[in-house]
Amino acid sequence: MPINAEPRVLLYPRIRKTPFFPASRRHGVAMYSVYNRTYHARHYGDPVAEYWSLLTGVTLWDVGVERQVEITGPDAFDFTNYLVTRDLSRCDVGQCKYVFLTDTDGGILNDPVLLRLGENHFWLSLADSDILLWARGVALGSGWDVQIREADVAPVQVQGPKSVHVMRDLFGPEVLEIDYYRLAEYELDGMRVVVSRTGYSGEAGFEIYVRNASRDGVRLWERVWDAGQPYGMVPIGPCHIRRIEAGMLAFGADITFDTNPFEVGMGYDWMVNLDQEADFIGKDALRRIKDQGVSRKLVGLEIGGNPLGSYNDGSMIEPFDVSSSGVVVGEVTSACWSPRLEQNIGLAMVPVELGEIGTELEVDTPAGRVAAVVVPKPFVDPTKELPKRRLTGETTGEEKAPAMA
Repeated sequence: MPINAEPRVLLYPRIRKTPFFPASRRHGVAMYSVYNRTYHARHYGDPVAEYWSLLTGVTLWDVGVERQVEITGPDAFDFTNYLVTRDLSRCDVGQCKYVFLTDTDGGILNDPVLLRLGENHFWLSLADSDILLWARGVALGSGWDVQIREADVAPVQVQGPKSVHVMRDLFGPEVLEIDYYRLAEYELDGMRVVVSRTGYSGEAGFEIYVRNASRDGVRLWERVWDAGQPYGMVPIGPCHIRRIEAGMLAFGADITFDTNPFEVGMGYDWMVNLDQEADFIGKDALRRIKDQGVSRKLVGLEIGGNPLGSYNDGSMIEPFDVSSSGVVVGEVTSACWSPRLEQNIGLAMVPVELGEIGTELEVDTPAGRVAAVVVPKPFVDPTKELPKRRLTGETTGEEKAPAMA
């Protein structure tokens, strides 16, 4: 029986829509997935063209699927610090942090961006797992004086080198003074928003979190879209080619409940702070894992064979087996064809002894088994200079499309 290569995703009432859904859909979304129980626009017809738009221009993303778990109350700081592996005493009001939430075995439950809006006011901007119920369960009967809810807040991302022009036109030149992983609050045409210097692109960019999102989501989208037209703004889905180039992790693929921070190369002392006085969920387990070492790790691979897809186009339905001397030893968790590197690249979980740079392996792609080699990751911009750089709003040569585009 023939397989339908492109089955449709049903649009119907019981799956949630983002506050931007009606606006983003008008641009011609070609593919949706479901993320945090919500329809997620994955691309608008040509993921490779979207990749080049991100690298050379400015892009608008509907990321309202990043549900905001809001934690407030007198004990909000202590409670939130108990949930995450980082030491939040090092997180200022007005600062953002990429954090892990782990279970008692050290497995990663979620890897949100945390935003600290006040001394006892936090948002967890979630990846794809239900942390609202988990956090409420942790708090239940614990004695913590906290309120935990899903806030009526949703973000869009404005990403790419020309994002600085759009944001300057929307909010004034002072918005370019927001440092990397910092935030500021604004009012835009009567809409209350939080702007953060964050994103899932590896490029210069911002996220705009609109309050009262169920009321103002479409209006915010249209306001940002109008501001972006002089700069050639295009709508795109999350660009997985670029995030794989940047070595960014995808929850449910590269990280799951069954992986821990040390296996995925994120066991840094600042990311998993085992020396802080405060306790956090999974601290004892992660200390044991650090002391004992891990048996597997996430590595970068260059993969041979014909060009793979863009990852978010349905070309990678399951992980690819990784073999050594004909024996399956691991799996590729994310892979794509990088147009600028002209190379298939991927992230793979393999035994530690096979994770050294230069190790030759084989990967079972949809077209057959091909050669692969372990290489350093990230594949592009390893020091994150692009998203971290000081923003001036001046036109740069990087905004010119590469000759191969």
